Amino acid sequence: QGQLVEIGGGLVQAGGSLRLSCATSGGAFNQYAMGWFRQAPGKEREFVSTISWNGASTDYADSVKGRFTISRDHAKISAYLQMNSLKPEDTAVYFCAARGTPWSAPSRNGYEYDYWGQGTQVTVSS
Repeated sequence: QGQLVEIGGGLVQAGGSLRLSCATSGGAFNQYAMGWFRQAPGKEREFVSTISWNGASTDYADSVKGRFTISRDHAKISAYLQMNSLKPEDTAVYFCAARGTPWSAPSRNGYEYDYWGQGTQVTVSS
């Protein structure tokens, strides 16, 4: 059974940067679109970014466009989220997710993802 593990959360000051990694195991994750979602306290989970199985197509929430960059490394079977110019409103638990359909397109819909990590806390102080 495939597993995802997020690495790289932490505490950072506003304006700073963090890089999240999503390590995978046990599945054909190089064939799946992957995404990043986040959930702040008292709020629903929201879409952050997604990338196609081959990395050719990406999509971002308007709130992070121009500040966050999603990428993936097929050799390491991993995905990444580079977060720059962080704001206090970016504070949330960040989740990595993967669609379970081979050659799947990127998606903003969390219900289309079959694999989820346990999440990593990102806290941005003002």
